[in-house]
Amino acid sequence: MINVLVPTDFSENSWNAIKYGVQFFQKELVTFYLLHVSFFDSPDSSKDAVANGIVLDVYNGTEVGDQLQQIIDRIEALFFRTNHKFYAVHEQSLFIDGIKHTVDKKKIDFILMGTKGASGLKEVAIGSRTGEVITRVKCPTLVIPEHAVYTKPKRIVFPTDFNSYYKNKVLLTLAEIMSINDAWIHILHVTKKNHKLSPLQVETKEFLDDFLIDKPHQFHFQNSDDLQNALSTFIQDEQIDMIAMVAKNINFFQRLLFKPSVATISYHTRIPFLVLHE
Repeated sequence: MINVLVPTDFSENSWNAIKYGVQFFQKELVTFYLLHVSFFDSPDSSKDAVANGIVLDVYNGTEVGDQLQQIIDRIEALFFRTNHKFYAVHEQSLFIDGIKHTVDKKKIDFILMGTKGASGLKEVAIGSRTGEVITRVKCPTLVIPEHAVYTKPKRIVFPTDFNSYYKNKVLLTLAEIMSINDAWIHILHVTKKNHKLSPLQVETKEFLDDFLIDKPHQFHFQNSDDLQNALSTFIQDEQIDMIAMVAKNINFFQRLLFKPSVATISYHTRIPFLVLHE
């Protein structure tokens, strides 16, 4: 049984993530926990409250429960034959605290989150809730952009600089996602022209190759000074369905997710991201 946490703010973005997740795990036995985190104040408090500079919704508990149940009813009406169970969870806390508490309490295997694409993945300093989760919660997270439409992810790109070893937890999670979808993994290394791999990079590549020896995979090497554009071109040329990345490579990670040029980078609004944690 796989336990999946879906934080929801009752927006269309979060509904799109739920739809994607139900289809993504359609052949698996999955328990989905639909979580809404709200901030409670005194009974006569205003609709919004502020904590740490972030505006938080203040909801009546009964209203939240009704809204969560409406989502479950909507899911069951749309997907009436699934191997899934759905439960509503309401946390009274700050957002990340509520996520972490539920991940621990419900033994969550994956977090599934919707986002507004490039604009929803800006730097954490501006209060992006998706950005907070993928950098502060140590749980594999599947990020579903606003324009993502489910198609079975047959081709996953894994950008890497080969500069650090990957622990078993990261690779086993990646292998699980590949197995669920019978997917190919494409390991992409972007480097400047005539730049050779260091001994550490060679060792890391060989380690990945050994781990994936019985799984469909391919290594790709591209010469480019612009990682973002190289990845964007690769996604288009190879018809990539998903991007997998390791959260610990913060600088490498932020270059792709938090600082895109919206005018030239389009994959942020349609290609899901799988964020892996050690």
